[in-house]
Amino acid sequence: MASDFEVFEPDFGTLTADITSKVARIPKLSGDDKKSMVANVEKQMEEARELLEQMDLQVREIPLQSRGLFSNRMKSYKQELTKLDRDFKRSRIAYSDEVNPRNELLGDDGNTTENQLIKLREERACLLDNTERLERSTRRLEAGYQLTVETEQVGQEILENLHHDKEKIQRARERLRETDTNLGKSSRILTGMLRRSITQHQRDRRYQLTVFFLTNLENQSYT
Repeated sequence: MASDFEVFEPDFGTLTADITSKVARIPKLSGDDKKSMVANVEKQMEEARELLEQMDLQVREIPLQSRGLFSNRMKSYKQELTKLDRDFKRSRIAYSDEVNPRNELLGDDGNTTENQLIKLREERACLLDNTERLERSTRRLEAGYQLTVETEQVGQEILENLHHDKEKIQRARERLRETDTNLGKSSRILTGMLRRSITQHQRDRRYQLTVFFLTNLENQSYT
């Protein structure tokens, strides 16, 4: 899976470099040229997001012990795309150096008052500020989601390890019970052998005493 991730990396780098170049040109354009460039960049941004999602999936399938390096690279790429998206949004509403600011923003004949223009600039700054706050919230949510996914994966691996350990313990208990059973059988066999040995020894002793007694009687009768 790591090799698949590394295959996607050059494509992502080439795509983001092209987007960066076009984003820098947007403020200098106007009219249809600007609309065309914006539409083209929007399409490429969507392609970059899809490519990043594929890379993210590849990282999640990498074994946990090898995932750290790729996770850090993935985090860097996400930050790069987030910054690029923010720059793109700014470029769309930025003043063109080649176009009268009033016509660019309002499309009027240049009679807009200075106060109205200032108000529009303030609204634009507010919009950018709100956009950045929204992007920060989105990044925090994505980070939280990523942490949840990784925690879930770690938990799943722990449960699998515990299941394997449980199976090992059960097999060990079964072997212990079999050993206890075999020891019981061996103990009974040894006890039986010992009893038979003692009985045989007692018989041999009685036999020896009987022979000894009869021999003495026979010797006394000859005397």
